[in-house]
Amino acid sequence: MFWDRVSGIYDLIETIYNGKVYQELGRTVARHIEADDIVLECACGTGAISKSIAPRCRHLTATDFSRGMLRQAAKNCRDCDNITLRRADMTRLKCRDNRFDKVVAGNVIHLLDEPYAAVKELERVCKMGGKIIIPTYINASGGVNRQAVRLFELAGVRFKRQYDLDSYKKFFADAGFSQVDYMVIDGRMPCAVAVITKQ
Repeated sequence: MFWDRVSGIYDLIETIYNGKVYQELGRTVARHIEADDIVLECACGTGAISKSIAPRCRHLTATDFSRGMLRQAAKNCRDCDNITLRRADMTRLKCRDNRFDKVVAGNVIHLLDEPYAAVKELERVCKMGGKIIIPTYINASGGVNRQAVRLFELAGVRFKRQYDLDSYKKFFADAGFSQVDYMVIDGRMPCAVAVITKQ
């Protein structure tokens, strides 16, 4: 699997290419986390966001489909004693409805065959009044991202779709979400953070 192969160097690649955004993303997501929260993170990757969330919540369950990424996340989050790492498919989560106060899925929607199914599954496991936080890299108006996407695809990443801010907002509107706040972290490859309040 591609993600297993790159797990050991993924943080380095992100830091070199898009370090400002990569580092700010964890802090941005963590601002939505409260001390008593039980949090689920899907597609946690190397734990780049996890290590910002964990110190702010009661417990974090961080999942990924890649065993290599989970091994790297374990290394990166070894100082956090309130994290459970688990392998999981985010389109078929094995947990009850309304389980988590906050649900996070960073930089994965554009890679999925069935992104709407994934978002509905995230909504299912989130408590009423809780928040679903979904950051995704978006295309800059200058087209810088399109060049980066081509490089990633040559390396083996398979992008199923690409978004700019308007099409990202449309994605959630089409999924039936009306209570969504957006913020953009600007950088070489900007990241749009969608924060959905479950009603």
